[in-house]
Amino acid sequence: MAEVVEVLKRPARTFLPEDFTLTTWENLKPYFDTLLNRELKSVQDLRTWFHHRSELESVISEDMAWRYINMTCYTDNEAYSQAYQDFIVNIQPQIAPIADQLNKKAAASPYLKEVEQEVGYDIMIRSLKKEIELFRDENVPLFTEINTETQKYAQISGAMAVEVDGKELTLQQAAVILMSTDRKKREEVYHKIAQRRLQDKQTLDALFTTLIGLRHQVASNAGFNNFRDYMFKALGRFDYTPKDCFDFHTSIQAQVVPMLNELAKDRKEKLKVEALRPWDKAVDPEGLDALKVFENGKDLTDKTIEVFKRLDPFLGQCLAIMKEMGHLDLESRKGKAPGGYNYPLAEVGVPFIFMNATSTLRDMVTIMHEGGHAIHNFLTRDLELNDFKSTPSEVAELASMSMELISMDHWDVFFKDEASLKRAKREHLEDIIETLPWVATIDKFQHWIYENPNHTAEERKANWIKIADAFADTHTDWSGLEENKYYLWQKQLHLYEVPFYYIEYGMAQLGAIAVWRNYKIDKKKGLEGYQNALKLGYTRSIPEVYKAANIRFDFSKAYIQELMDFVKTELSKL
Repeated sequence: MAEVVEVLKRPARTFLPEDFTLTTWENLKPYFDTLLNRELKSVQDLRTWFHHRSELESVISEDMAWRYINMTCYTDNEAYSQAYQDFIVNIQPQIAPIADQLNKKAAASPYLKEVEQEVGYDIMIRSLKKEIELFRDENVPLFTEINTETQKYAQISGAMAVEVDGKELTLQQAAVILMSTDRKKREEVYHKIAQRRLQDKQTLDALFTTLIGLRHQVASNAGFNNFRDYMFKALGRFDYTPKDCFDFHTSIQAQVVPMLNELAKDRKEKLKVEALRPWDKAVDPEGLDALKVFENGKDLTDKTIEVFKRLDPFLGQCLAIMKEMGHLDLESRKGKAPGGYNYPLAEVGVPFIFMNATSTLRDMVTIMHEGGHAIHNFLTRDLELNDFKSTPSEVAELASMSMELISMDHWDVFFKDEASLKRAKREHLEDIIETLPWVATIDKFQHWIYENPNHTAEERKANWIKIADAFADTHTDWSGLEENKYYLWQKQLHLYEVPFYYIEYGMAQLGAIAVWRNYKIDKKKGLEGYQNALKLGYTRSIPEVYKAANIRFDFSKAYIQELMDFVKTELSKL
């Protein structure tokens, strides 16, 4: 008998009408005015006011989410693009000034100090005061312009396709061929992908220059020397500084890059090639065909639900609910934006997963990753306020990256034979060794970009190469491919769409290794610690959330070495 899966509904509204739908700023404004003009005569009044504001923000957030989801699922649909654009241009800019007035109203309340003593409220009010500090009227039109410009990146990337053997493929689909054991074929496809990217190099370069200028202006308006310092404040990085990021870069260079070099050397020897070229990086070094991990989106979904269910029935149920509600769009197709994400839906509390799956191991890991984010949304669904659920990325990415690792115990759902299973685990652990230096590369590049906002395109190129080389292996031969290397950064959508959101992947990757280590020692206790940390949402500081999972928020060389030694040990078992 088929299992009955519950479709979750949003909680009853207590402030907005049940049938309210956001159409224009005019139909939304009265609710902001009500909050703005309401008298707060007691602690309870202030608490209720926060609840009503949270409900209003959840409704707006979910409306915006669906516009974004539809636009990225179908970048060639004019109506979806228009709906998203309408929000960015006509609704969002109106919200910013009135949200600032609401923040100031709360901050001026004589009852704030009492509410601030409560768990969760202290973290939220700290962020609220930060928002007041950062807000500038003159930045509202700049943010509209920035959002309009960043939308162009998805449209440019979403339109990229190449022809291989008479078939038109997205770049994600074509990249699968880079795992082929036919070296000539790999090289041919590598050049096609690289040349297609380079067709838009000047457009993407110009777009990035525009974004840097706009972002620097935002920072200057808010009284900051540069956009990096502004973003540290805006992202609420209360628990670490740029210096900690530099320590992270140094530690990764010292502890992980030698491991990366060793992997590249080993790959070159196993492939028996005179020169290790970029098109040799994805193929199996033993000369085996690429792992075909699943048949299609349905197969990927069903098997992922089974993996989660084996970890904990509750986790499997979360994904089954998403499937039932149509909150999964997993397969790659033309006209779809690149990348993958889990978008929280603030009111209903059941998120949406978007990705570009073909059939690879990386795709399977991506669904584990986004599934970890989704579990986080379910675990925080019943927290009191929307702000309590909005975790900083260092915590959000801990949820997803830990799931990649702890799910490995049940990857036999995808791999029926022991050899393929071991190979999949080995490839994933090697991918971690490759990911950490890349995270350091992108993060260090961003620091340089925004510390030097007036740099030329040539200076950008030279510094990219200098930084990239510091975190790359010394065995890959790029001769004759220099231009491809110069523009490698353009494939990283975070640089365009979410600046400074990247170091979190590295920090959380280290945290995830520590969660996995705990899980290997004691499965029940390890999984409990993981879920206990996620349930906190953003009601505690980042170090406290990590502590709840029985791990450390630490970027020292010694700690990173300890974690990487553990990875090395696990790799040796495979």
